[in-house]
Amino acid sequence: MAPMGIRLSPLGVAVFCLLGLGVLYHLYSGFLAGRFSLFGLGGEPGSGAARPAPAADGGTVDLRELLAVSVLAAARGGEEVRRVRESNALHEKSKGKTREGADEKMTSGDVLSNRKMFYLLKTAFPSVQINTEEHVDAADQEVILWDHNIPEDILREITTPKEVPAESVTVWIDPLDATQEYTEDLRNYVTTMVCVAVNGKPVLGVIHKPFSEYTAWAMVGGGSNVKARTSYNEKTPRIVVSRSHSGMVKQVALQTFGNQTTIIPAGGAGYKVLALLDVPDKSQEKADLYIHVTYIKKWDICAGNAILKALGGQMTTLRGEEISYTGSDGVEGGLLASIKMNHQALVRKLPDLEKIGHN
Repeated sequence: MAPMGIRLSPLGVAVFCLLGLGVLYHLYSGFLAGRFSLFGLGGEPGSGAARPAPAADGGTVDLRELLAVSVLAAARGGEEVRRVRESNALHEKSKGKTREGADEKMTSGDVLSNRKMFYLLKTAFPSVQINTEEHVDAADQEVILWDHNIPEDILREITTPKEVPAESVTVWIDPLDATQEYTEDLRNYVTTMVCVAVNGKPVLGVIHKPFSEYTAWAMVGGGSNVKARTSYNEKTPRIVVSRSHSGMVKQVALQTFGNQTTIIPAGGAGYKVLALLDVPDKSQEKADLYIHVTYIKKWDICAGNAILKALGGQMTTLRGEEISYTGSDGVEGGLLASIKMNHQALVRKLPDLEKIGHN
């Protein structure tokens, strides 16, 4: 028969309770760590992505959040661009030749800006495709967390989330537009840019001027912090063109629009798009049209294309064709950018420019 009235040792009870509490603490702390890691608040170094791990199919991304990160990335890249230029430690070198035979330059500003911009975007949105002008060295990998803060100016313009499938998104980064001018210390032309395309169509654009710290951004069908000017001269326009190809454009433009046409040679595609807009930067020149007649890379023009499109403008090839931001990195057919004008009528006026664009 079992003994009655078993007495438990107080010490044994205390040990048993402590062991139970230890098990509960271990289980609960593991649960909390998992929850915190979803928000970038914990986890092992190098594993703290600012978003939950993507689903097997890539899940969705909120374009409003992607715009916020793109604005931050352009500014962070701009800080590197400015710091390198002001320290005069450019370490300039050639990374090859352009199609016209000129040296295609690269500096420490390009490389360091690219690293900041790429890894900020990649950490925040690991499931989206990112195309960038400069090579990304895995040995220089950084984990740059985003705090999920959306600036007030974006929230005012875009009041609700706008989600799209992650697999439909392509991000185009230009970490330093106008590198040639950067090496010549022509700072006003320099920009950093981010563009987001959905199914090949540009929908988010960010252009940041590092040396004046001005940033223009826009979402197609959403909102923007920049606007078009009230009027444009369509008869005798001021035309902004590449510094290196101005003679080619000037000859045909004068034949098309007359001798009163003004040609503005400038560096950087981002700068040229801003020339068409109402930009509160006193150092920014103003133009009515932007024309380019030779091959150009998509990371040079995607952000400007998105901003113009959001404001009701257009950027097409010289034939008037829409530019798709998938596939190859470049555009063969030159480009024509306008706003508040009859764009197709302008295309029809420039048959000779179209021919030059394919030479």
